[in-house]
Amino acid sequence: MKQEYIITVFSEDHIGLLSRITIVFTRRKINIDSLTVSESAIAGVFKFTIVIRETADRVEKVVGQLEKIVDVLKVFANTNDEMIYQEIALYKVSTEFLFDSDEVERIVRNSGARILEVTREYVVIEKTGHSDETQKLFDELNAFGVTQFIRSGRVAITRSTIERLSVFLQERDAMLEQVD
Repeated sequence: MKQEYIITVFSEDHIGLLSRITIVFTRRKINIDSLTVSESAIAGVFKFTIVIRETADRVEKVVGQLEKIVDVLKVFANTNDEMIYQEIALYKVSTEFLFDSDEVERIVRNSGARILEVTREYVVIEKTGHSDETQKLFDELNAFGVTQFIRSGRVAITRSTIERLSVFLQERDAMLEQVD
């Protein structure tokens, strides 16, 4: 049965790595729902957060293929229950709706969003949350005509008390010391 997985790929910063990672998904005809790349808490190590909807056995195979990429340090696959995650969305609506009634302001307040910028022409609103929450706000604001909308990829961290990559790196360093 397919379910949503968050795949975390730890790597060093190398040109072209994103292409090599995404081709692993393309070859298996797996759609990437969201992709975010940032530095991790470990200096020099970058973190790709990839959201897909797939079966457990196919996720396991993808993880194995990703770990074969030379510049990849380690890959972890988690379900949503094992992670804390958020997305950010920005909405632009015409300012006239803000001044004509208090409905837009009420929607913004009730959703926990905030107004980032108000000009004579438009209002920019920001909302962080899960995609169903940001989509709900879009649906409510779209009654007033959302002129621009964008939602980021997911950012996620594990519920674990440690960064599992740190354990991997310690084990790898210990093994390398034995070899020397």
